[in-house]
This record gives sequence, C-alpha cells and structure tokens, in this order.
Amino acid sequence: MTVNATISAVTEKIIARSKAPRRRYLEKIDAAIALTPKRKALGCANIAHGFAACGPHDKNALRNGNAPNLAIVTAYNDMLSAHQPFETYPHMIREAARNVGGTAQVAGGVPAMCDGVTQGETGMELSLFSRDVIALSTAVALSHQMFDAAVYLGVCDKIVPGLIIGALSFGHLPAVFIPAGPMTSGLPNDEKAKIRQLYAEGKVGRDQLLEAEALSYHGPGTCTFYGTANSNQMLMEIMGLHLPGSTFVNPNTPLRDAITRESAKRALAITALGNDYQPIGRIYDEKAVVNGVVGLLATGGSTNHTMHLIAMAAAAGIALTWDDLAELSKAVPLMARVYPNGKADVNHFNAAGGMGFLIRELLGAGLLHEDVQTIMGTGLSGYTKEAKLGADGELVYADAVHKSADDKVLRGAKEPFQPTGGLNVLTGNLGTSVIKTSSIPADRHVIEAPARVFHSQEELQAAFKAGELNRDVVAVVRFQGPKANGMPELHRLTPPLAVLQERGLKVALVTDGRMSGASGKVPAAIHLTPEAVDGGPIAKIRDGDVIRLDADAGTLEVLADLSTREAVKADLAANSVGTGRELFQMFRNHAGRADQGASIFEAV
Repeated sequence: MTVNATISAVTEKIIARSKAPRRRYLEKIDAAIALTPKRKALGCANIAHGFAACGPHDKNALRNGNAPNLAIVTAYNDMLSAHQPFETYPHMIREAARNVGGTAQVAGGVPAMCDGVTQGETGMELSLFSRDVIALSTAVALSHQMFDAAVYLGVCDKIVPGLIIGALSFGHLPAVFIPAGPMTSGLPNDEKAKIRQLYAEGKVGRDQLLEAEALSYHGPGTCTFYGTANSNQMLMEIMGLHLPGSTFVNPNTPLRDAITRESAKRALAITALGNDYQPIGRIYDEKAVVNGVVGLLATGGSTNHTMHLIAMAAAAGIALTWDDLAELSKAVPLMARVYPNGKADVNHFNAAGGMGFLIRELLGAGLLHEDVQTIMGTGLSGYTKEAKLGADGELVYADAVHKSADDKVLRGAKEPFQPTGGLNVLTGNLGTSVIKTSSIPADRHVIEAPARVFHSQEELQAAFKAGELNRDVVAVVRFQGPKANGMPELHRLTPPLAVLQERGLKVALVTDGRMSGASGKVPAAIHLTPEAVDGGPIAKIRDGDVIRLDADAGTLEVLADLSTREAVKADLAANSVGTGRELFQMFRNHAGRADQGASIFEAV
C-alpha cells in the first residue's frame, strides 16, 4: 500500500530537518557498536565486581564472557498499581535468559511516581521533571557497560518517555520494553466522573467519592482510562519496541507471564553477538516517530505526548515539532473511542480488536510506514497479530481480527469516528498552544468569553465554590509552566469547569500548564508557550479581556491590545520549598519550552 501523501511529506520534512543531528547521533552509536561487547575489555577487577553477587551458573557465564548478558532496568515499586506486577519480573527474566544460554541482571531502578496520587498536591511539581530524572537514572544503570541488551520495565506517565530517552543514550544496545498491562475493568470511568462532579457541587460527600475512586482503581495494572500511561504502551507497540499484541494483556495471567519470558528471549536474540542485531538507535528513526504520532492521533491519546514525543525524538537526533503533529492530525482519522473520548476503557478496546486490528487498518490505509525496523526483525506488518497461549503454555501468535468486535469502541480506517485525529495547534497573539478536540462536542470547538485570571488551581476552585464563575468564562490559569513550578497537571480544574459547562455556559481553559488524555470535555488550550514566567503574553491578560478560542481554525486570541501592557510577575518562592522541590530548582532554571519538549536536555 502506498503511503498517504501527507504522512510521506511530513516524514520527509522531519528527515530533512533532522539530517545533521541524526547523523551525529548515528555516528555516536556506531562508535559504541565498534566496542561491543564492552565488558570483554573491562579490567579484571571491574568485571569481578560485576559478577561477584551472581550464582555459580551466571558467574561462570559472565566470567567466560561468551554468553549475552541482559540488563534489567526496572521502575518497580509496590505502591503504584501499574508497577507492582514488576516485582516478580526479574526472576522470570533471569530464568528465561538461562534457558537460552544467557544471563540477566537488574542493572538499576528508576523512580516511578504516580500523577494520580500527587494530583493537586505539591509533589505533582516534580512529576514532569521525573521524566528527565528517569533518563539520567537509566544512563547510570547502563553505565557499567556489562550488557549486550536491555529490557525496560515501565508503564506510566513520565516513566516510559524517560526510559526511552535513557535507552537512546545507549543507542547501540538492543532494547525491549515489557509492559505490565491494565487492571481489570472496575467502576466505569463515566460513572466515576459523574461522582467527581457531584462532589465538586457539594451534592455527595467524601465517603461516596472515595468509594467511587476505590471501585475504579481497584487492583494491579494501569488505570483503565486512556491517559498517558496507556498511550505510552500503545506507542511502544506501534513503534516496534514491544512484542506484538503484548500491550493490553492484564497482569498476573499466564499470557502476561509468557509475554515477559519471550520478551527476555527476544532481547537476547537481537544482540551484536548474534545474526539479528537490532540496536534501539536504529529502530527509533524518523519513520518510527511518525508511526508513533499516527497511533496517538488515531486512538485519541494523551496530550502529554505533544511534549514527550518531541523530547524522545530529540534524544535520537530527530527534530519533531508541534506543526508536524498538527499536520499529521489532519490526515489521520480517529478510530477509537476510549474514555475520556468515549465510555469504553482499554480492556474494551483490546477485546474489540486491539493493537493488531488498529495497526492493520492504518497500514491498509497507507497511514503507517511498514518499512521500519522492529525488535521482531520484521516490518510493521509483523504487528498485525494477537498474542495467545499455545497448548504448552508458550506464546504464539494469530492474525488479529479483520472486523472490530465493537464498532462503538474501535472502527476501521474507512469508517472512523471522525476524519481527523482531534489534535490541533492554536496560534495567535497569546503564543502557541495545543488542544485535543476528540472528546469535545463540535458545538464547543469555538468559545468566546471574558477571561478570569488565576495563578493557581486553588484560586479557581475557591472562585467556583463562591459562585463567582457562574457565567460564560475563559479561565486563564498561568504561572504553571515548566520554569514556573515544574508544569504540574491541573486536573483539579476539570470537575468545576465541567459543572459550569453542563449548566449550559460557554467555558474554556487557557493555561501554560499541563493536562493529559484524561482532561475531559472542556475545551482547553494547554502548554501555552511562551509561559508566563518568561513574560509570555498570557502574563498580560486581565480579568474581563475577551478571549476567542477557535479549535477548528487553529487560533487563540485575546481581543485586546497587549502592546502597552507590562507582563505581570508572580511570587514563585513557595514553589521551591517542600516535598523535595528544593532539589529541583536546577530543573526549573534550565527547563526548555513546552513546544521543545520541556526538558533540561538540549533540544535538537
């Protein structure tokens, strides 16, 4: 199938724009490849330290230096539902490695914080920067140079992007990402959202709210809505870094364990010691990046990835821009309706046909690049599969279904829910921002209303409770960017704004802060750059200024003359004290713009 003209054109622009940094990146990993495997050149004391704690079998294998050694980089902790299943993975991986003549060692751990736990709390101001900490931690884990390949155990928001950035810094090593899968379905997400809104209105108490939340988030695995965590997992599969069909299999099942064992074996099969060498720096190229963007758009994934995808690509010498995302969005149809873009959860998506069906449909429509490298040694057509258990309990593959089992959840490319991906870039006299429209009703795509300005979520909530927002309003929440306070997610805003919208009022949000795939049905111009702390135009808005947000035309304007106004400044001293924020001042000082990935690492 010929690749769609827009997909092809955007890919070629990215390749041309990235020519110099991509060349430098590939030269770097080629130099590292020439020294592979590095551990054979380590001094005797160095390598003895490296295998000192191993059992006799692994110690002998590492001492002789002929068997491949696998690094396990894990984001395990047992307070986060998505990462708790990883507790048993190292044992399974070590056994699987021994069964094919290799070894495996836990090379290091990376932090894994949960935006759900820190939501609305000061700890959330560490969240975005935890991505870069994870990248740094990954590099530390691999710095011992004892390894021929690595497997990465991570699922949630900043964790997978951080692992990718770290893995790409060791781009000469093959990399296989191993998910833990989503928790089983609990209280439907739309019912949970209703309880949240009732609580915001004071119509139900905390006990009822807590019960609803506990019924929704009830066991091991990722949250079942389609936010950043599950968008991460979709990306790893459509970019060829997961085993096919492995993304949305529930934890603690025989199939999930079989996927974990086979992932370890596959990582050992693609090292430089064999005949099927697949380093991640080669797999993660411009076409793979475009495939990831297409997958995000086709499924209505998290807007956090408008920053993560740029930062991840930059780590491989690839210059991706918001304009690329917006241009691709016009060509990619929305094929999935998963909460908050619908009532279903990711388990329903998987049951309807899942990733195998989605990838086949996108390939058939010419919306993906098939001619990419993957960890399987195939093009992307090798991912039109469903993972199953064979009679002996081993992993086998079958062709994915050719027809969706539920067209209210997942549809083919020829009969999508809407013809575009639902992501747009907004430009105008306030700067540049992004908006996700796939969950917003069409009659809410254009909002024009007076502004009410806030410098925190708490200020907006107080105004809502006082009845001051019971009118058409564009809520402007500023000084929430990466340099101001680490760019926390602002989901405490969603229930009160949703209440106002359900009263029939025209409501929108404009912020230099961050929202994710769970941001709901309120129009939100987010990640606005330049941010307020840099003197961006958002710092000049006053209460009562009329703001016009037009998601269809791609514009965001304040209908006032800002040229004679001074940018407001805010006292941000409180953002640097408590909950570990003192340690992150360097990150706030050096953070890049949202449209460049909001990273401390140098942009491409």
